[in-house]
Amino acid sequence: MIRKSLALPLLFALGSCANIPMADPQADQEAKQFLRPEGDRGAVYIYRSGLFGLARPLDVGITNGINAKLPYNSYMRVDGPPGPLEVGCAAGDYRNSTQVDIAPGRVTFVEATMTMGLLSPHCNVAEVPPDQGRAAVQSSKRVAAQ
Repeated sequence: MIRKSLALPLLFALGSCANIPMADPQADQEAKQFLRPEGDRGAVYIYRSGLFGLARPLDVGITNGINAKLPYNSYMRVDGPPGPLEVGCAAGDYRNSTQVDIAPGRVTFVEATMTMGLLSPHCNVAEVPPDQGRAAVQSSKRVAAQ
């Protein structure tokens, strides 16, 4: 009886992530090839990890650029000109950001996590090594362009 009473709220919570459009399987597989960007452009993968806040999407974005809601176990890829790039997250009223340097032809990975705050959730973003980023993206699903 207890298991049934816990399963129903969990299903409702997980269903709340369903309103975030995910990329089609072909676009997801293409992005997981980790192709170098063309010309003098760079690329950044922003992915969400960690189980905290499983049912709540995390707001992530690039300052003065693309913003998205990342549900648990998802990612997005952004290609753009080289230079410094500020990647941020928001969880409720809490904001955090990190600056990454995008180099021509280079693929960079940024991990976004939701963490426990004193009164509300917090978030963190940090650049990670390519091997760690590739592994995380391989097991995630791509969000659709927003």
